[in-house]
Amino acid sequence: MTYILNIETATKNCSVSLAKDGKTILLKEIAEQGYSHAEKLHVFIEDILKEAGITVRDLKAIAISKGPGSYTGLRIGVSAAKGLCYALQIPLISVDTLQVLAQKVTQNDGLIIPMIDARRMEVYSAVFDPNYQKIVEVQAEVLTEVSYADRTETIYIVGDCQEKCQSVLTAVNFVFLSEIVFPSANEMSPISYKKFIQNEFEDVAYFEPFYLKDFMLTKKT
Repeated sequence: MTYILNIETATKNCSVSLAKDGKTILLKEIAEQGYSHAEKLHVFIEDILKEAGITVRDLKAIAISKGPGSYTGLRIGVSAAKGLCYALQIPLISVDTLQVLAQKVTQNDGLIIPMIDARRMEVYSAVFDPNYQKIVEVQAEVLTEVSYADRTETIYIVGDCQEKCQSVLTAVNFVFLSEIVFPSANEMSPISYKKFIQNEFEDVAYFEPFYLKDFMLTKKT
């Protein structure tokens, strides 16, 4: 049996799952207004292993949601994952955060566009077909009234920026799934297991999160 620990910290959701052969057996997560990843992440990991009755030595790999997303959240998650992989001498697996978010959509009759909030009307997005295959690569885009105007099929919008999206994406083919807000380590389980089987591993020493944009420090006025 293959135990993989999945870590998702790219958004406000601090999420950890333990998967056995690609299926989630335990999940702990919390989404708070203030980022609590630094306080919660290692506690969640310890609790999950204890509840499962295993130790870190039973893990075959660590999977991390690589971004895009919160600079601080990604740094915390990646640092924890790399530390565990280095100490245990096990592989590191990275998973596209927007792919994880798209996997939460169960409808299969249209396109899926997961979005993560950035600044103002900007979002991080990608487009997936009904089979969760990416057909438009991850990008940082500013939403306007003409965004995706060339698409006539049903489009499911998910993520933490739906309220602002609805102000400009008003065509009848846009369907906003308000219950799907944050990516979760739960949906990472089958993705990370597939990558494990295919030996799609990262270099622990050199792996960095996919920020998409450079970190910007803003001053208070």
